[in-house]
Amino acid sequence: MDEAHRGKWIGFLCLGVTAFGWALNWPLMKLLLQQWPPLFARGLAGVAAALILFSIAKARGQPLDVPREAVPRLLFASFTNVFAWMGFSTVAMKFVPVGEGALIVYTMPIWATLLAWPLAGIRPKLVDIAALVLGVGGIAVLLGGNGFSFDSGRIIGIVLLFSAAILFAIGNILNRVALPMPPLVVVAWQVGLGCLAMLILGVAFEQPNCGALTAQGLACFIYMTLVPMGLCYLTWFETLRRLPPSSASTGMLLVPLIGVISAALILGEPLGLREVVAMVLTLGGVTLALQRA
Repeated sequence: MDEAHRGKWIGFLCLGVTAFGWALNWPLMKLLLQQWPPLFARGLAGVAAALILFSIAKARGQPLDVPREAVPRLLFASFTNVFAWMGFSTVAMKFVPVGEGALIVYTMPIWATLLAWPLAGIRPKLVDIAALVLGVGGIAVLLGGNGFSFDSGRIIGIVLLFSAAILFAIGNILNRVALPMPPLVVVAWQVGLGCLAMLILGVAFEQPNCGALTAQGLACFIYMTLVPMGLCYLTWFETLRRLPPSSASTGMLLVPLIGVISAALILGEPLGLREVVAMVLTLGGVTLALQRA
């Protein structure tokens, strides 16, 4: 096997590790939230992960300082990419099943293609409309299982999930120009700043009981710190280095798919015909949006 093929297979291996690592975080996070409140749990894990990422970057000889002109963009990216994306979706897990949460937040590419028109002047095409129709159809099938009857908690969860997806999409559009820092350092700063804000809010308003954490909860917390916010970022950068961006992005469709299946296996959430149809429609729309992007 020549060097090019070997590099491609390593890229696909890294993509698989990234997808499985991020996907399994959804049901394990749901288990952790039975013992710790969401902002505190996600914030503490993120701050610990950021320190690990900073240490890795430092060991690689990468500069950790932030250029003054990049500070506003870094703060904005920390809000959209971490505080909104991670924080809102984690709080939403208190109110909705994992399957719903994973599918709704991963509609982000659909909103990105549509919001690119008013924010970046990129007019939507027919494929973008088709992506929206498929995505909305899939979410409608998913949420309509009980005749669209929602209690207040579920409404809060759904609003938070859509807010996370839309704000992340806005961040991707407005942050198209890369920050003048190594990618690993950028992620460390974003995760650190976004999760520090969550941790402060969690300590101030959620009144966490650290003694409530069981061995199972501790295992979930360690996993959330080391794998999705540590190892998976490293394998994701390696994926982007070895595979075309379109292949890497489309491969990320494995995350909600594995998340829904693992939630059924670990948490006993329903996985029937309705959930399968919703996944096919929603991920079909996301696939169209990714190919367009």
